[in-house]
Amino acid sequence: MAGSAWLVACTPQIAVDAPAKGDLAGEAVHLSGSGPPDGPEGTCWAHDLIPAVYETTTEQSLVAAEKRDADGHIVTPAAYKSVSRLRVLQDRRDIWFVAPCPDEMTPGFLATLQRALKARGYYTAGLTGVMDGATTEALRKYQADHGLDSPLLSRAAARQLGVATTALPGT
Repeated sequence: MAGSAWLVACTPQIAVDAPAKGDLAGEAVHLSGSGPPDGPEGTCWAHDLIPAVYETTTEQSLVAAEKRDADGHIVTPAAYKSVSRLRVLQDRRDIWFVAPCPDEMTPGFLATLQRALKARGYYTAGLTGVMDGATTEALRKYQADHGLDSPLLSRAAARQLGVATTALPGT
């Protein structure tokens, strides 16, 4: 009987509903308010803060040109100063996205998530069924590669990884 349950879990239906690579970017809902967006009854939301991204450039600026004597030898070398500029590439963002509900995040579910991440080369630790640092980092890398840079599991990523097959209304 256990063999038939395993076969049911491996039906190709999972891949049919899975989003294509990059589709996770559309999962994030950017809000200026303080709570999750309205959604269908029973929808669970994850909240994450995406930090601002800055770029610092440093250039050397000439302060005084070199001075040479009549024979062309340097008497006084040129003087430079460093000038650094900070530029904001992306402002900090407050995002919400549909996520598996806490009661779904069982050790069995988490072990399946770890297996799915391991099969794709993102997770290298042992299967523990615990959302530990290694699992969180593997999940963040996977989701970032697919358009959602968050260590919190989105419902769409769970479907894409094949660990959640049911969709909530409107997701």
